[in-house]
Amino acid sequence: MKLPADTIIASAKLTDYLLKFKRQDDKSLFLAQAGYTPDNWQQLEQNLREQILPLDAIKFDQTRYGDKYEIRGTLIGPNGTSLQVVTIWMIESQSEQTKFITLFPDKEA
Repeated sequence: MKLPADTIIASAKLTDYLLKFKRQDDKSLFLAQAGYTPDNWQQLEQNLREQILPLDAIKFDQTRYGDKYEIRGTLIGPNGTSLQVVTIWMIESQSEQTKFITLFPDKEA
């Protein structure tokens, strides 16, 4: 299944969550390997839309909030480094909007 091209990727999800250093469950250092920083968060959004979103999404969970989907793929950062990632997306039950939830390293790749 393909998720819609107009899927919502909230800027705060990128700037305040993925690209902001956290003592626990940090993803910023992983993304920094490919050249992503808080200053170029728009590049991460563009790369997610162009490199990951067009890939096949697999439904893996159904919650009261909506259906969750996983897309695994290769994210090529601004410095040319490739990262194997697992991304999580949700189609909300109430609004029927598709939203980006998170990403993390694909340890199975």
